Amino acid sequence: MQVAIQGEAGSFSHAAALETLGAALGLVPCGTFEELFRAVETEAADRGIVPIENTLAGSVHQNYDLLSAHALHVVAETELRIRHCLIARPGTELKDIVRVASHPVALAQCRRFFAEHPHLVAVPAYDTAGSVRDLMAGNVAADAAIASALAAELYDGAVLAEGLEDHAENYTRFLVVAREPAPAAAASKVSLMFTLTNAPGVLYRALGVFSTRGLDLTKIESRPLPGRPWEYLFYLDVIGDARATGRLGEALAELRTFAPMVRVLGAYPERA
Repeated sequence: MQVAIQGEAGSFSHAAALETLGAALGLVPCGTFEELFRAVETEAADRGIVPIENTLAGSVHQNYDLLSAHALHVVAETELRIRHCLIARPGTELKDIVRVASHPVALAQCRRFFAEHPHLVAVPAYDTAGSVRDLMAGNVAADAAIASALAAELYDGAVLAEGLEDHAENYTRFLVVAREPAPAAAASKVSLMFTLTNAPGVLYRALGVFSTRGLDLTKIESRPLPGRPWEYLFYLDVIGDARATGRLGEALAELRTFAPMVRVLGAYPERA
């Protein structure tokens, strides 16, 4: 199975792919999330694994927008504990380090580490694992990088410190996207999006179709509609069976009676 990720081998997306889809996967590294979605659409990859939210940084809004813009299906989800490591060339000591490269989000999650080591300078890079690869190849103006232990292993880097993140409860939720939907029989969670008319109480009514049926909403997000100022696209994650005979199927049928657009992005097994 060919799996598209944003970033390089050794990234947290790579680690999430291994955890979700197994070690036999073939990796399709992509420079941007847009390239990832296109790789799956054009059959350059069978699956794509997409970070959608982090417990420290919040939602990855770009990927909500890409789910809307592309006709792919969410077929699985996973969550990964994000543990940042300080990685350097073998033989390097912490006292020798001045410049530390990584993705800006990773650097932002390690503010306490930089505050405790004020002589260190954060150097933004396009990817966590890519910063390790470039460090080991001598292609980045830095003495160390912040990335996963997997990146250190793949590129023969030395881990000088682990757990650099500000909070131990640092998790990223990933969605797996594919061209075809997952088997409905295995689904216990649904991701969907919808639009609403601008009228008093309409969002309350929309959420009510789920609450009156005792359905658990685990995520709600709104995004601006391009070209339609002050109008929004709403995203929901709901626990339930989306088949028409179930409570969630009934809720979706009622929502469609007054929402101008309802699209089920995917029905898939809830992560354990």
